Parts: sequence; C-alpha cells; structure tokens
Amino acid sequence: MKPEQFTDPYVGKTWGDLGARVLSSGNRVAVALGYPARGLKDRLTDSLQEFLGAPVDLELSFSPPASMGLERVKHIIAVASGKGGVGKSTTAVNLALGLVHEGAKVGLLDADIYGPSQGMMLGVKDGSRPEIADEKFFKPIEAHGVQAMSMSFLTDDNTPVVWRGPMVSGALQQLLNQSLWDDLDYLIVDMPPGTGDIQLTLSQQVPVSGAVIVTTPQDIALLDARKGIEMFRKVNIPVLGVVENMSSYICPSCGEASSLFGQGGGAKIASLTDTPLLAELPLDISIREQADGGTPTVAADSTGSLAEIYREAARYMTARLWEQASSGGSQAIKINLAED
Repeated sequence: MKPEQFTDPYVGKTWGDLGARVLSSGNRVAVALGYPARGLKDRLTDSLQEFLGAPVDLELSFSPPASMGLERVKHIIAVASGKGGVGKSTTAVNLALGLVHEGAKVGLLDADIYGPSQGMMLGVKDGSRPEIADEKFFKPIEAHGVQAMSMSFLTDDNTPVVWRGPMVSGALQQLLNQSLWDDLDYLIVDMPPGTGDIQLTLSQQVPVSGAVIVTTPQDIALLDARKGIEMFRKVNIPVLGVVENMSSYICPSCGEASSLFGQGGGAKIASLTDTPLLAELPLDISIREQADGGTPTVAADSTGSLAEIYREAARYMTARLWEQASSGGSQAIKINLAED
C-alpha cells in the first residue's frame, strides 16, 4: 500500500485521485490536502498507520484548489437558508472561524443588507468603520482572525436600510468588489434568508464555488431548505452540504435528549437531494449566548465539543469543494526520498 492510495475520510476518493501532493521517506509522509485540516492530524495519522500497517510520522499542509474567484479571493462559499430563524448567521460565523482554526485565511461577508448581524457576533465595537485605501477600497475589519465586512460597519445600527431591490444588489456588489481582502483562501458569505435579489445577484455576477444550506428539523424549514437547494442548482452553484441546527435538546438536569423540533429532518432532506449532511447542532444555550456576546462558539473554546462539530463541518464542506475542483482526474504528485 502507498499513501496516495489512502481514501480521504470525507469524500471517499483516494488522495491520488484527488490530486494531493504526497512525499514519503521511510515512515515520514508529507501530504498537501486541498482543504484545511489542522485539527484532523491525529485521526489521519491513526487511520493512515492502520492503512499502511506501519508507524507514520504525518506532516499535513494545505493547498486550496485553483479557482475562478474574485481578485484576492480563491473561493466564495455562500451560507444560505430558505427561511429566517434557523441559525444561518451563527452557522456562517462559526464555519468561518472553524476554517481559521484549521489553518485557512478566511473572510466573512455579511450579505444580509437589511439585517446585518455579523458585526455584533464578531464582537466588533459599535461605530467601528473600515479604513479607506486608495480612496475607493474598504479594508475589512479583523476579528478573531477573520476578515469581515458588513453593512453594519457603514450604517448606524439604529437606522434601518430602506432600499428597493436594485439598490440592495448594488450594495452587495460594492461590498464584494471594493473590499480589500487580504489573499483569502475562502470568503464565507452570510446570505439573507430566502431566494430573492441578493441570491440572484450573487449567483449571476459573482463566481461562487459552492453553497451550504442551513435548516432545522421542522417540516416547514425543510420545505424551504429544499427550495434553496434547488435554486442554487438551477444557477449551477454546487451545494456542498446541509447543516441542521436545533437537532436535539439535552436536559441539563437529567441528560435526556429531546427532539423539540422534529427528528432526522436534515438527514432526510440531504438524502432526498443527494446532498451530504455536514453537521447536526444541538439546541444549546451557549451557542446563542456566545454569538450574542461577540465571541462565537469556535472562538470561545476552539477545542470544545460544540466547536469540533463546526470544525468538522468546515473540513467536510471544503473537502467537497476540493473533490469538485479535482473532477476525480488528477493524480497525486508522489516523490520518494531515498534514505541517507
């Protein structure tokens, strides 16, 4: 067995088929994956040792797949939902933070022009404004290692945005194209709920690499989630997976799990649409409190059990992106270094 014949745990293809760069010398194996996986090293080491039947000293690095993204942005991933109130923005910020902790350079664009919330979730001080470069570019505000831009950085939080569709679409394009992103591997776009002007503008005028759909187990949420999946497919944007929020509630007193909003809905919609289920998040008050407090779950405790769910989802969705970019046709570059 050779390391490039090892099957990636997320996409079911070998590293060779995915085009990973593999270098080996004795028990040392260096692999450049197409997704960030800093938190996966121990698990991969154990799996690779079992596969090869020998001890392995594994070195992981990250090389994002080529793309047709924006200038200074390799890949754009939209995080969307068919309806409001399903935890989309909380999911978006924690996926962005998860990618940062996995070793990627990440930006977060709050595309909910009418109801921007990422500034508060990232703990950006009220009244903060982006610096202006060359009299035409906004410099994103960095928080918890994420480069962020939001309409909330440009307006008063107490003043509602009362615009018609074309003005909203124009604002989105301005935020995207006039933000001076610093060589991002991924730009996570927190979409407004539904399938309206912002979604159409993003899909028609921006090179989006993929989308993630957020839902809850409720039947009505699942119905809208399916519509969201079909919308992205109609405009030829790959759906990378589904995240189910509020999947269960664990009683703090007795430890019993209750399915308050239904059970298995995310898995069902994923199966019906042939889309992976990236994660199931419990209904946990700490997720809400941490986001409201400006230190989202992954930033609050990056190695905690809840943060690991987000980090696992972040690895899974970007592995899916790598699989799509590779088209299954690339071969690994393997170099054997002779022992001295």
